[in-house]
Amino acid sequence: MEQSAMETRANGEAAGSYESRNDLALRSAASDPAAEPRSNPPNARGPASPHAQQYSKSELEAAQPLPEPNAQSPKSKHSRKTSRNGPKAGHLQPQDAPNSHISSKENGSPSRSAANQAMASSLPDIILRRNELFDKLKRRRHAEILEKEKAEINVVLEFGPDKQGKPRAAMPVAAKAWESTPGSFLKHVDKDVCSDVVIAKVDGKELWDLDRPLEYGCRVSYVPFSTAEGQKVFWHSSAHVLGEACECQFNCLLSHGPPVRQGFFYDMAIAEGQVVKEADWAPLEKKATQFFKEKQPFERLHVSIPDLKEMFGYSKYKMYYIENLLPPEGSTVYKCGTLVDLCLGPHIQNTGKIKAFQIMKNSSCYFRGDKDDDSLQRIYGVAFPDKKHMTDHKKFLEEASKRDHRKIGAEQELFFFDEVSPGNVFLLPHGTIIFNALQKLLRSEYHKRGYQEVQSPNMYDVDLWKRSGHWQHYQDDMFSLEIEKKKWALKPMNCPGHCVIFSHRERSYRELPLRMADFGVLHRNEASGALNGMTRVRKFQQDDSHIFCTQDQITQEIEGLFDFLKCIYGLFGFPFKLELSTRPEKYLGDLETWDVAESKLKEALDEFTASGGGQWELNEGDGAFYGPKIDIGISDALMRDFQCATIQLDFQLPQNFELEYMTAETGSKPKANESVDAQPDGSAGSSSKPKAPGPGRARPVMIHRAIVGSFERFMAVITEHFAGKWPFWLSPRQVLVIPVMPTVNDYAEEVQQLLRAQKMHADIDISGNTMKKKIVIGQLAQYNFIFVVGAQERESRSVNIRNRDDQETQSKGELIPLAEAIRKLKALRKERRLTNSI
Repeated sequence: MEQSAMETRANGEAAGSYESRNDLALRSAASDPAAEPRSNPPNARGPASPHAQQYSKSELEAAQPLPEPNAQSPKSKHSRKTSRNGPKAGHLQPQDAPNSHISSKENGSPSRSAANQAMASSLPDIILRRNELFDKLKRRRHAEILEKEKAEINVVLEFGPDKQGKPRAAMPVAAKAWESTPGSFLKHVDKDVCSDVVIAKVDGKELWDLDRPLEYGCRVSYVPFSTAEGQKVFWHSSAHVLGEACECQFNCLLSHGPPVRQGFFYDMAIAEGQVVKEADWAPLEKKATQFFKEKQPFERLHVSIPDLKEMFGYSKYKMYYIENLLPPEGSTVYKCGTLVDLCLGPHIQNTGKIKAFQIMKNSSCYFRGDKDDDSLQRIYGVAFPDKKHMTDHKKFLEEASKRDHRKIGAEQELFFFDEVSPGNVFLLPHGTIIFNALQKLLRSEYHKRGYQEVQSPNMYDVDLWKRSGHWQHYQDDMFSLEIEKKKWALKPMNCPGHCVIFSHRERSYRELPLRMADFGVLHRNEASGALNGMTRVRKFQQDDSHIFCTQDQITQEIEGLFDFLKCIYGLFGFPFKLELSTRPEKYLGDLETWDVAESKLKEALDEFTASGGGQWELNEGDGAFYGPKIDIGISDALMRDFQCATIQLDFQLPQNFELEYMTAETGSKPKANESVDAQPDGSAGSSSKPKAPGPGRARPVMIHRAIVGSFERFMAVITEHFAGKWPFWLSPRQVLVIPVMPTVNDYAEEVQQLLRAQKMHADIDISGNTMKKKIVIGQLAQYNFIFVVGAQERESRSVNIRNRDDQETQSKGELIPLAEAIRKLKALRKERRLTNSI
């Protein structure tokens, strides 16, 4: 099952990837807040923050369930270990130094407050020299821009719908290249829109600083805080303010500070032997508040590699990013107040936009997520454009903490972890019941939908991974071992093995589409610092499937997958949203093949929309290099978004493994649309040409598909979605039988045995506790139903039922004949209803 690395990292154990850890490290180091697919929220089962529906991709921080993966830059085979020499633990000694160059009127920077100047003067000389170099380069760049021709350009302002949902008309505005900025057009924007603007977007694609001059004619829209993109930019900017406060307070070496799902963090090295304490939070918040009042502008500057090395030569962490992760042409840096940092941006206009700021926690971490590298301090925070958002956010966190799958997992004895096998979950009997119920659900659908279940080896010769392309790009994420002088690797995905199964004998067009499903165990060498509950593990299983078909069958297969998604997610009450990602700049294959594939996916998406399946979004240029893909986002009860499912077309693996099938036209050349050999027209990969299919033979298309993705991660999601109150068909504790007195224990045991004979999970409490205490214990354990039996029930062969979700039955249950109760429970289980009602 293939999936891009950004998706894989953000969504736990989804599917395979060709993107390396270094690619991820660059994105993390540069704090690039990439947009994520959103989905419409369901009816919340608990208080939800108004911004909560924007969270996706990925997992909540430790104070909440489903934490965001540790945003450290992961290790890479080719990465350079950072030296432990130099400043002790990165600590910088402050020196007395003039600070006149920190604030320069000729640079256009506002004069700073006395407090800020005092902070600046207390910074080490090397930090002051860094800032002086920035100001020097900024003045040079300003002079270059003044020399550029200020030609008239066509700019059109685009607006979203108004409060009533009615579309707003686009507005052409007069503009000049290298002079007009998106921020200068805000005077044309309604106040209700303007007040919530965080950042601009150019031509519907590129996020753009509000104060950055436009360079060409374009369409400009404005991104509010209420969107995922707006929140990420806002929190990214807030992270820079936290970094500025940390430099001033600790004289530390900053590593990186990206936005995450519920705010942001910053990693840093402080004086050897020291750690950040909770007592440090208030001074940091005080400094940050002062910076907000100063309305420090965010200044953007593109800097060459030589100048970057001069600017950040004091920091081994910044030098690692510069030397290993940045392109040869250099990168951008941003300045706010006394902080200058490597960053792709973009950012809010100034720090005055931040009205509420709070540090949430601190912890230790490793640079690049490598336990053999430097130990750093990490500080987490959250910020909002108003105080009401902060109040709502705290309520949201309180509810989310109650639903934490780790907390519920321990309380309900579902699973645990142990240091004897870090990152590998121990499923207890009750957790295994849920796991098996999910597999049973999928197997029943596989049978209806024509899937064939297979089993493939857990370990392969590395030659297989070299042939598939994974070894070149993914080996750092694989567990490898040497046996009899040969190198082997545990599989992190099933797709190469399924290609071997397809190719082990002749295949005919009559066998297509061939839908292959596999619940095999997968292993991925996740960094120890990234492991977190069941959302990020090293050993996992998923509902992995690969469909081998002809190009003519793509639309029909995709439509079938949409129906599959609707069926499965509907059982859990998950609404979902679809996003099509198309051909990237670097791709494999010919344009005609890509165009045909994308048109077929769009056709299937449009058909799904027409049938009431909801709208889909286009994400141009973000497909995998081996084929377009459809990402599926779901929303849980707290309106948090996750991506579990993915659908990807792959032209590359069938070529790598030279997969073929016999066409209907035996002996003739295959039709153009039947051969999907991936030629490197987009310059992505090797230029070696594969062996083309012979006469009467063609290359199949491969569709990678997962619905729930990792079972472990999906269990974490639904644990929090249901808050541990499982629907009957999925519940590990369906019925608790409680006898009123010992003399009816025999009838209680008979009731239990009759329920178990119907394969229901029924327990009995014949302890010495009072009946009231037994009922309370059963309610706390979240049994769906409690059957209370006494002499009357035994005499009439009935049960007194208390429904977990029906308060009216809690004090006094409903008397129902036992046979009727069993019949209704069987119907409830068979129909897989969400409501706990018989």
